[in-house]
Amino acid sequence: MDDTVTFRDYRPGDLEWLVGAHARHYAEAEGFDDTFGPLVESILRDFTAQHDPDREKGWIAERDGKPLGSIFCVRLDDQTAKLRLFFTAPEARGLGLGKRLLDVCMGFARERGYTRMELWTHESHKAACALYSRAGWVCTSSKPVHSFGVDLVEQAWEVKL
Repeated sequence: MDDTVTFRDYRPGDLEWLVGAHARHYAEAEGFDDTFGPLVESILRDFTAQHDPDREKGWIAERDGKPLGSIFCVRLDDQTAKLRLFFTAPEARGLGLGKRLLDVCMGFARERGYTRMELWTHESHKAACALYSRAGWVCTSSKPVHSFGVDLVEQAWEVKL
């Protein structure tokens, strides 16, 4: 991975980039409709308004001030953290950035006393699912759904920390 990529804390000013990047990418790559961007925006607004900085955190990966990816760790309960908004920009894929983001997020969860993590994704996100599997995550459920205007297979994953 290029060591000029740095991680910093998510800031509310990142909302526009993150919503737009998610919406554009998933519209182009998977045909998602215009309901996906507002979901990402809602998640970010809730995080900004309600997150506990001692147990929750969001990171933005960037190079030369340009954002390339994100990942968030949020509290589900005292023992369980949820991974959210894991994203790497298409131009940053294949460089190891996803692994670095996942390692940072899981490390934070361990340091904060969580004993497990969960996430929700779609089967079509093959590279991310392979990364989760290599990091010890296990797919615990899989079901067909119609979301964001397309037919998908929704998955739940978890890992013990």
